[in-house]
Amino acid sequence: VYGNIDGKDVRIVYPENLRFMCEEVDVWMTHIGGYPGKYNAAVKSEIYTNPPALFICGHSHILKVMFDKKINCLHLNPGAAGKQGWHRTQTLLRFCISGKKIHDLEAIEIVKP
Repeated sequence: VYGNIDGKDVRIVYPENLRFMCEEVDVWMTHIGGYPGKYNAAVKSEIYTNPPALFICGHSHILKVMFDKKINCLHLNPGAAGKQGWHRTQTLLRFCISGKKIHDLEAIEIVKP
């Protein structure tokens, strides 16, 4: 999905939102999504009426892993994964999906030289 700093060249190739099945897990990816209790207005209605099992968003540059008990959804924000910018450390999340199970979640930090 594209982010807020991506130009027209990226936006014509990638969608703002991507919803798909991975194994048996309903996944929704977007750039600006908020987090449990503070979802962005652009996703709030849909996430409560048709919640995914896994919601992945970014924008805040803060790594977060939260479970939203209200909608039975795992919320992931990988943090600051880009190579450019002011962050001294890149962060990302790695995990596995097997059937309906999301497991082996790892938070990874890469210190920039």
